[in-house]
Amino acid sequence: MNERAAVDMWFDPICPWAWITSRWLLEVERVREVEIRFHVMSLSVLNEGRDVPKQYQDLMQEGWGPVRVCIAAQQRYGSDAVGKLYSALGTRIHLGKEQLGPELFAAALTDAGLDPELAAAAEDTGLDPALRESHEAGMRPVGTEVGTPVIHAPGPDGRQVAFFGPVVTPAPKGEAAGRLWDGVLLVAGTPGFFELKRSRDVDPIFS
Repeated sequence: MNERAAVDMWFDPICPWAWITSRWLLEVERVREVEIRFHVMSLSVLNEGRDVPKQYQDLMQEGWGPVRVCIAAQQRYGSDAVGKLYSALGTRIHLGKEQLGPELFAAALTDAGLDPELAAAAEDTGLDPALRESHEAGMRPVGTEVGTPVIHAPGPDGRQVAFFGPVVTPAPKGEAAGRLWDGVLLVAGTPGFFELKRSRDVDPIFS
């Protein structure tokens, strides 16, 4: 039996594109010898001091809450709890279209089998140093010109590669998910390869 390769994804729960990528990675885990591990980054941290539209500023202010709750869950229960909580948060945020806030956080924590009182962590600025540390660990290899999703994985030659993306919708299923993974690793592992992009013409599809 082949040993599963560790693949790490950094997410912000409020990003719909990261959510779709995370669901794709879970499909990849079914059809390739990989183990997906989830970590927290923060669009609120990333966009500090940047000149962004007022509507996005408001979202970034709200965005501190869910990432702090994820960090609190990690500190209380360990890293395995992060993926469970992310799935619960994303289901409510992106599928249920629920409003960010204490009720959503408590419900998601309950869904994940975690203490709903951790919802109070959304206002705990004392968690920010750990949040920033997790954020920096994910973003350091890819720079600050990208957001989430960020993935770190063993490349074709075994050395770690790190990249933003892929941004895809809807999430491929089954062997289609595996083929996309194979291709992403191939280009990401090519020395000097930086970008492959086209304009998006559809909104996120969560099916």
